[in-house]
Amino acid sequence: MRFFFLLVVFSAFTVAAADKPNIILLMGDDHGWAETGYYDHPHLKTPVLDEMARTGLRLDHFYAGHPSCSPTRGSFLTGRHPNRYGTFTPGYSIRPKEITMAHLLAKAGYHCGHFGKWHLGPVKKDSPTNPQVMGFHEYVSHDNFYEMNPPFSRNGGPPVVIKGEGSEVTIDETLRFIEDARKREKPFLAVVWFGSPHEPYSGLAKDLALYDNLPKEYAERRVRLTSNETGRPTQRPLRDVLRERYAEITAMDRAIGKLRKRLTELNLRDNTVLWYCGDNGSPRSYGRVVTPFREEKGSVYEGGIRVPGLIEWPAKIKKGRVSKVNGVTSDILPTVCEWAGMELPKRPLDGISLAPLVSRKMTLRPEPIGFWSFNTRRATRNGAKPYFTAEEQQGTTPLVKLMGNIPTRNFRNYHQPPIEAADYGGARVWLDNRYKLVIPGKADATPELYDLQTDPAEETNIAKKKPELTTRMARELRTWQSSVLNSLREKDYPKE
Repeated sequence: MRFFFLLVVFSAFTVAAADKPNIILLMGDDHGWAETGYYDHPHLKTPVLDEMARTGLRLDHFYAGHPSCSPTRGSFLTGRHPNRYGTFTPGYSIRPKEITMAHLLAKAGYHCGHFGKWHLGPVKKDSPTNPQVMGFHEYVSHDNFYEMNPPFSRNGGPPVVIKGEGSEVTIDETLRFIEDARKREKPFLAVVWFGSPHEPYSGLAKDLALYDNLPKEYAERRVRLTSNETGRPTQRPLRDVLRERYAEITAMDRAIGKLRKRLTELNLRDNTVLWYCGDNGSPRSYGRVVTPFREEKGSVYEGGIRVPGLIEWPAKIKKGRVSKVNGVTSDILPTVCEWAGMELPKRPLDGISLAPLVSRKMTLRPEPIGFWSFNTRRATRNGAKPYFTAEEQQGTTPLVKLMGNIPTRNFRNYHQPPIEAADYGGARVWLDNRYKLVIPGKADATPELYDLQTDPAEETNIAKKKPELTTRMARELRTWQSSVLNSLREKDYPKE
């Protein structure tokens, strides 16, 4: 009888473990909403993303947690707005007391790996915020973005150049990890953050050739970006720039196709979640050739924060469909935790689980989304104490784009000084399904209200027509900001 009981318990555990999906979370670097074939881009070729959009769940209202890189990555891993832990802009690191999805899924038996761009602190072995410190069992990563022949750190080791196209190299390392996890008979979490299509751009000859015949009028415009030769700012014809940018996007698309094909060969495709998104809107160097939205990367208007969003999971998403429900990168942690059967951290989260959306049980978002570009001068005032030593925050993986004559990236984070009224400043947004409240960052700015259902381009400010709604949303935004500032002051962390 005792043997039978143990057999039943063991069998139940085995079934539960087998039911847990493998999870692969993919993110493009500076890949904006309109730059895909499935949104009818006149030039771009993205056949793999297009197929995922046809057969999976297309998230038409998916948002990056911030209009720039590092902050969005923090929201992706923690389910929390980046201002809660001082990851205000690119170059600000995460804090090691943050709880990531890798910490949580490792407890659920997942083998966790990170591949590609990290940008939440250095990836060297003695970094206090490298991927292993933040919960990943292994990683092949770069401090920032990368181009051809990326110099990656493997589990904190010195950077080693791996020959090949950047996105394909990233996927090859991911596949090595997946095949190892399969041999271990463990579910896996792979966080894959591409270095493309961030400038400076490059491309393989076969990909560049696809865009040899872009409209000639593009050559008449010049855009500012980084030179691949000098690492410094330059200006080039938009036509030449887009040829390389589009080639990078197509190469990234092909690498995702290689991943999907290999999952099928390994008999893993059916119960593996593939979730793709961008980290912010397209940058100025894309020339606003095609976009229905206002502004671009760095802005809290739609062009800076709305990004591609796709979820593919053949076992659960049997037929392609399109969702207009608002989602954000902060939702990723709560969602994967629900799929993995893990409890959420007992601290304020800004994301919600989109598992009900995947299972067709969510038609409206139950909670608004807050966006906020913090005024970083407020973080460094009055001799604010750095969170880490300068040596701990020094990066090691080289990249083309120079920053202060340095071919690597250094990071920072500070213990926030006591909160003052001015700390509530900076451009900020409260997004509640149909309506979007925008408070620009200027000191004398007045609230703006947009109806995204009828005005996705944010051309008509209706704040004066709906004063009660504007006031209510502004009050909710302020309450949320107070919660964020409380976290920024480290009130969420266990006392030592």
